[in-house]
Amino acid sequence: MSETAAPIGLSWAPKLPSIATTSGGSKNESAPMPSTAQGSLWKPPSELVDGMFVPPRDPRKVNKLTRKSVKDTSGKGWFDMPAPSITPELKKDLEILQLRHVIDPKRHFKRSGKSKALPKYFQVGTVVEPASEFYSGRLTKRERKTTLVDELLSDQSLKSYRMRKVREIQESRTPGGNQKWKNKGKQTLKRAKDRRK
Repeated sequence: MSETAAPIGLSWAPKLPSIATTSGGSKNESAPMPSTAQGSLWKPPSELVDGMFVPPRDPRKVNKLTRKSVKDTSGKGWFDMPAPSITPELKKDLEILQLRHVIDPKRHFKRSGKSKALPKYFQVGTVVEPASEFYSGRLTKRERKTTLVDELLSDQSLKSYRMRKVREIQESRTPGGNQKWKNKGKQTLKRAKDRRK
């Protein structure tokens, strides 16, 4: 087993582990090649140049490799804003923001679009009030919650508005007394005769 020295500098080649046969056959059987046994974990020595992997020359394969390595951002126009991972709390907050025109009756918002899909690129910030709004526009520590949904659910004025709207919808959809079930006119006699038969 003589190894050839690298002509220039150092070269590194991975030491491939020997794979033992589990078939229980004789020792004369040759072990499978590491490249075929382990998939694409190890590259065969024919694909290595001085022990290092060199990308393929085919432009389609190179483009595929570069697309995998590029980070998912919104682009240079938006300062390469990354796409954050969406947690259940963030998902609820984004859904509430899409339905913000329903929350408050006195505020009117421009619709964000017809698509109901959640945005892919966004950032979440914290509002810092100036010292001049200490009494007027500031939330107290008791009013501050971890998410936007918790703040809206704990707001008493919005809670009363929601309860009133639910009552109005229920009253409009329930039948008023027995008026809906009364049969009037000549049709009642026909229906009564049909029921008797």
